[in-house]
Amino acid sequence: MNTPSTSSCPVKTPIFGSAHIANKAYALGMVVAAALLVTVSSSGCRSASSHVGALHSTRDQELTVGVVQKEIRRGMSQSDVAQALGSPNIVTREDYGADTWVYDKIATEASYSADSGGIWVIIAGYDKNAGASATTQKTLTVVIKFDKGGRVDTFTYHSTKF
Repeated sequence: MNTPSTSSCPVKTPIFGSAHIANKAYALGMVVAAALLVTVSSSGCRSASSHVGALHSTRDQELTVGVVQKEIRRGMSQSDVAQALGSPNIVTREDYGADTWVYDKIATEASYSADSGGIWVIIAGYDKNAGASATTQKTLTVVIKFDKGGRVDTFTYHSTKF
């Protein structure tokens, strides 16, 4: 009788077996899911009003009615006025030697904010765009009259915003 011989070598599963292919499919699925998550999370979703805070503004030396009311007082010297308000736009000298300084400021702020966002999967997707714009104009005219000694005698101002 012949008995089948048994080998001491274990049976090897090929590298490209079904379990290995399933692991590769799972890994590929995880990579696609991670890429989709990054795409969705990096899409812009800010509203137009949230962009307003990021706009450039000239607040460094802004001349306002409040600054004039707070800083300018009768009897101030010309140098104190210049330090508080900056250089005037117009300077005139009266016949009797007194100066008049005029600050005439016009500010226009044009704002535009845009945003787009969506979900993109490899080839196709959904996209949404939103935007808003606004323009505001302000004017301020300040007239300061000095006496012969260079001290503030009177001052007036007029402000508009539209």
